[in-house]
Amino acid sequence: MAVPARAADDHVELTYRGPRGVRGVRLRSELTKRGDPPAFRRRGRSQTWELRLPRPRGVDRIEYLLELRHADGETELITDPTNPLVAAGPFGDKSVLELPGYVPPVWLDEDPEPGRVEPLRLRSRLLRGEVTGLLWSSAGAPAGEPLPLLVVHDGPEYAQYSALTSMLDAAVDQLELPPMRAALLQPLQRDETYSAAKRYADALAVELVPELSRLAPAPRKTAMRAGMGASLGALAMLHAHRVHPQLFGGLFLQSGSFFRRELDGYERSFGRFERIARFVGGVRRAENAEYPIPVTMTCGLGEENLGNNRSMRDALATQGYLVELVEHRDAHNWVSWRDVLEPHLTVLLETLWV
Repeated sequence: MAVPARAADDHVELTYRGPRGVRGVRLRSELTKRGDPPAFRRRGRSQTWELRLPRPRGVDRIEYLLELRHADGETELITDPTNPLVAAGPFGDKSVLELPGYVPPVWLDEDPEPGRVEPLRLRSRLLRGEVTGLLWSSAGAPAGEPLPLLVVHDGPEYAQYSALTSMLDAAVDQLELPPMRAALLQPLQRDETYSAAKRYADALAVELVPELSRLAPAPRKTAMRAGMGASLGALAMLHAHRVHPQLFGGLFLQSGSFFRRELDGYERSFGRFERIARFVGGVRRAENAEYPIPVTMTCGLGEENLGNNRSMRDALATQGYLVELVEHRDAHNWVSWRDVLEPHLTVLLETLWV
């Protein structure tokens, strides 16, 4: 019987027992993207494959897949059959190894009254389509009453994979946040619209947010509306703010894809790399900002994005933003973003709304 994946203070061990047709096994993880993926060693002439690695630096959990190479040369990615712990995501499940020191958020065990969730449809002439999503309202919030609004890129995925609405339910229930709403937006052509596209920034400012103001009225003060996103969604939120400075009163940006030519050459295959790099370079070169606002950034210590997030933090601070970068022990994934929602998102929204 195969031994389950194990983690110690200084190393991790994985074992896979496969069928006779398997000719090789490798570990696929964000932490091992550069260079050749670590290869398992076969135990003698058995069908057991083993891997022992030093504990990765900067993380307390590892999301991974096993890459099997079959006798015909074909490869296959699978979750670890010896490991029942998996993390769901929009691109499929991944096995998870929690290392000594990992502690999940305490709010996951709370049982607050859930808020109301309704489907959301916003027509956009500029985008030539319809932006769909969900509108979450905290428990007991009267329909039609002006309430603070959080606008979230990749919002349905945030709710499904990062438990965002559950965290907001708990924060409102504990009186950490006032009654509020969150517009959970699904992207249209994500790689295009979330890559510093002016058409999308204009659509958000002149079509989507005004329509949201009708469906989910908010107090007229800009501070009562905040923006949030992860990865490209974070980049798009910052870009929308720079194009339309008074659109949001604060931003919560997780693992932003703030690509720089000198740091992120490995991303050059992304079709909109140059457009993103031009925008990021323009932000970094600016001497001041028209309307600096509070910004909280988060990024995992195990991420390739860490350097460009630190650079963006420094640029915004120089331009007068009240900016904080929270560096935490994980990588670029939905559970990583979930684990720092509290207290950091709560603190930002308290600063704006309480």
